[in-house]
Amino acid sequence: MSTIPKSAFEFLNDLKKNNHRDWMTENKKQYQANEKVLKTFYALVAERLNEKDEIEKTKVFRINRDVRFSKDKTPYNVHRSVSFSRAGAHRRGGYYLRLEPGNSLMAGGFFSPEPADLLRIRKEFEMDDQEIREILTNPDFKKAFGGFNTGYQVKTAPKGFSKDHPAIDLIKNKSFFVEHSFTDKEVFASDFLDKVVHHYELLRPYFDYMSDVLTTDLNGVSLLED
Repeated sequence: MSTIPKSAFEFLNDLKKNNHRDWMTENKKQYQANEKVLKTFYALVAERLNEKDEIEKTKVFRINRDVRFSKDKTPYNVHRSVSFSRAGAHRRGGYYLRLEPGNSLMAGGFFSPEPADLLRIRKEFEMDDQEIREILTNPDFKKAFGGFNTGYQVKTAPKGFSKDHPAIDLIKNKSFFVEHSFTDKEVFASDFLDKVVHHYELLRPYFDYMSDVLTTDLNGVSLLED
């Protein structure tokens, strides 16, 4: 199954209108059939990614929501999401795909990196932001993604950084990822797999750069064991 059938979104739309356990129980077979189709598609994405990268793990996110700390107590997500993790300590960055009626997207990069990685990224931008800006302003990259998602930033400057630094627009970020949205028509089209993989491949120069940053110190000395 190299395409996403409309029935996949029909199920999610029905779930959105009937987001409770009784309905899911009654429609369990349809849910399982839907998941089988989507997992086949995810496997094809991973297979294509492995042609030019190395994928260690495909993680399909659960449809059940964690409602413990949420005001919204509906039990199920009304989207299906998957991530593809790159193999090896020297390959950094991750690929993400969300399928949701009217709100599908692919994304990639570094969402809420651990404190040591976050500081290392910020220090790199503080020292030299030329290379990352060249990547972000590359015409193909910019057309596809625009730039970093800026919904996750500190208000002024992180502790230890000047709010007047020329790269403060980058340093303020708490996450460093980009995304590209797809219409439902694009999701159902025969070339959707190609489009997803194409956008993932546009991330490679960024991933290569960030992999180098996160596996070396500020002097460029490798942090990885030989």
